[in-house]
Amino acid sequence: MSDESRDYIRTILGLYLGLPETPGQSSRLDRQLALEWFKQEIPLPVVETAFLLGSARRLARDQKAIRLGPIRSLHYFLPVLEEVRRTPLPLSYLPYLRRTVSAALARTRKGEPC
Repeated sequence: MSDESRDYIRTILGLYLGLPETPGQSSRLDRQLALEWFKQEIPLPVVETAFLLGSARRLARDQKAIRLGPIRSLHYFLPVLEEVRRTPLPLSYLPYLRRTVSAALARTRKGEPC
């Protein structure tokens, strides 16, 4: 494995594990999927956009709806990644998504619901 692929995988997993409702550590299958994305040459900003969009959608659910279980795998984001690849979002939308997810993380750390 090259240094470039290791850096890509490390970045992907760091972004993933930093999201709300994700596990505390990655699995072997998560690392394999990140390597596949590297081989497919999926740009990091596209993956980050998919992560943030998927998380923001979860966080925007009605508070009265049945609570979703935690995200257990990087595979959760595959449909969103494909959506973002088919229909890219404007780059100006990425800061909004970052703020939305960051605010939710801050509320979670304070013990408030997302």
